[in-house]
Order: sequence, then structure tokens, then C-alpha cells
Amino acid sequence: MADLNALLKIKGVFAAGTFSDDGKLTGYVGDITEDEAAMAAAMCAANMHMARMQTDGYTAMSGESGWTPATGFAVAGPKFAVCVMGNTGVFARVGEASFNEIYKALSAA
Repeated sequence: MADLNALLKIKGVFAAGTFSDDGKLTGYVGDITEDEAAMAAAMCAANMHMARMQTDGYTAMSGESGWTPATGFAVAGPKFAVCVMGNTGVFARVGEASFNEIYKALSAA
């Protein structure tokens, strides 16, 4: 189980949460509401399913191994980003947070 409070201590991270494969919120901390966290959980699960489909396609089309299994994804806008690995995700402020630090912590979770 991920230590959400430890993830929240990473510079630039303002929320962290966990979700089930079917998109149900299983835990969260940070500066978001429970409704926002539940919506994020559903979005993260859906995007993990898409990432798995895409990496399966990349493997089939390229003939190269190394794409699968998909373990996570990141989506970034001008101000905010979500970084997910497995069933744990963090929301961070772009320009403040280090994606390397976030993924190192998510890998250890």
C-alpha cells in the first residue's frame, strides 16, 4: 500500500490517491475534495486501461518488446500534472515538482 502522506511531502505535490482497477477511490490525501478525488480515481483507472491497450498496440505494430506491461502514465497541462504508477497517483504543480522524484517515489510505493 502506498504511503500517501509521504507522496504528499514531495515538493509541488498537492494531492495523492489510490484507486481500484475499476476506478473506485480507495484512499486520498491533500488539497482536493472527496468528489474530486473520486473523479480522479475513475480517470486514472480509465487512462491506465488505455495505456495498456496502447502499449499492446505499440508492441504488435513495432515488433519490439519493452513496451509492456504498461506500469503508469503522466498527463501535464500548463499548470498541473497527474503522474500515475499502478493504482497510485499524484497531482503536482508543473514547474515546482520533479517528475523524476515523483516516479522514484511511486516506484517504491
